[in-house]
Amino acid sequence: MTMVTRRQVLTTAAISPFALAIPARADAPGAFSADEIVDNGHRFFGGLSRGLAEAVQETARRWGLPNAYILGQEASAAFIGGLRFGEGKMYARYAGDQPVYWQVPSIGFDAGADGVPTRMLVYNLPAVGAIYRRFGGIDGSAYFVGGFGFTALNAEGVVVAPMRTGLGARLGVKVSYLKFTQRATWNPF
Repeated sequence: MTMVTRRQVLTTAAISPFALAIPARADAPGAFSADEIVDNGHRFFGGLSRGLAEAVQETARRWGLPNAYILGQEASAAFIGGLRFGEGKMYARYAGDQPVYWQVPSIGFDAGADGVPTRMLVYNLPAVGAIYRRFGGIDGSAYFVGGFGFTALNAEGVVVAPMRTGLGARLGVKVSYLKFTQRATWNPF
């Protein structure tokens, strides 16, 4: 007899009604299950796993299951204008592991600095090369010493949902874009 955990029941209940409403693409690569994402997140984020599970459930409610995800680390600083730089690895069932780098210039009511582990869920990615572009959006954060947060950025139907947790102090709302590259660069533009 197979044991079903409470987390599996809650995740399935949260995702099931919305998965039916999302049209399936015939050429869409395999998706990662909510359990895979949460389990990897527990190992990656450690003690802030509850926040991760809630963020994963919210993204699944909005966009279904991701067909790629990125694990990495980043550092940022801002006072009115800001910069964020990161590096990590993108995991996609149809293409294996790919190194990725990202740069984020921003402007807005924002002050602080942080260094954080980052996970990004990627939805509707048609091919690995489609990640190398700019994803625009509005981001906000409010924490002192440490915290957890996520946002969603969009470009031509591809949605990237960065989830961050870590140490630092941050307060603000800003307009920014996330630019992915194949090589590390200091140029955020």
